[in-house]
Amino acid sequence: MRAALPLCLTFGLAACGSEPTPPPQAEEAPVVLKAGEWAITRRTTGYNTPTVTPAEYQQALKQIGEDKLCIAVDAQGIPAADALAGKEGTACTYKDRMIRKGRLIATLSCTAGAGTSDIVVEGNYTADTLTLGTTMTKMQGGKPVLRTTHDVTGKRLGDCPAAS
Repeated sequence: MRAALPLCLTFGLAACGSEPTPPPQAEEAPVVLKAGEWAITRRTTGYNTPTVTPAEYQQALKQIGEDKLCIAVDAQGIPAADALAGKEGTACTYKDRMIRKGRLIATLSCTAGAGTSDIVVEGNYTADTLTLGTTMTKMQGGKPVLRTTHDVTGKRLGDCPAAS
């Protein structure tokens, strides 16, 4: 009996100190960007070339592009890479990407004229809005020839118009 008493006390005290297991947390509904027609605004915030002059730099900062385009979104909620690249690249593919809980971080690899461009994209989105920052580096002959940065905002307007 004396040998069993310490065991009973040990197990009894261990049971007293344990807290009940909390109920499982409800999983958040995923934030999914909706495909459709979008109004996209790109405001240039940086422009650098090996030979840029102060006047060219200031002129570039005045550039604001506005486009309406249809953005396709795949089954994982990933928007088409070309839509994110805008006029800074074509035939774009994702080098890497992370899209989760309304946050997008990606690197695009694109064709850009006689060279290539890598575009780093980072920002936030909801089903029908997006706010991103982009940094594009254009390469020709293995050397960087242009670097731009943009603030990109977008709003979903609705479904894409039917093709005629």
